[in-house]
Amino acid sequence: MTIKWVKSDPLVMNGEPFCYGSRLTVRQVLQARANGMTLVDMLKDHPELRVVGIAEAYAFAAANRDRYAEFFAKDGSLVGPGYTIDEAAALPQRLRIPGVVIKAAVPA
Repeated sequence: MTIKWVKSDPLVMNGEPFCYGSRLTVRQVLQARANGMTLVDMLKDHPELRVVGIAEAYAFAAANRDRYAEFFAKDGSLVGPGYTIDEAAALPQRLRIPGVVIKAAVPA
């Protein structure tokens, strides 16, 4: 069985795309990231989420940039911390999107 990690149903969450197995919309996941939540923070606060599910939410946002424009920086990357290279290593290649899923470390 293949899981569709981001779903949309007019009877669930008012039709807002949401993450499989959770009551979190893609917009809420993007807001958490924009507010500085890392992958580890999100998984700790929302144990129902999965590493691949969060990456799918980011990829969904990238494929629907008009809908989520406020979460993208001028350079086209998603605002906030993304996955590190190590965190993204287990993801399917198609989800290792630089600037969207994977965010370069900010120099100290």
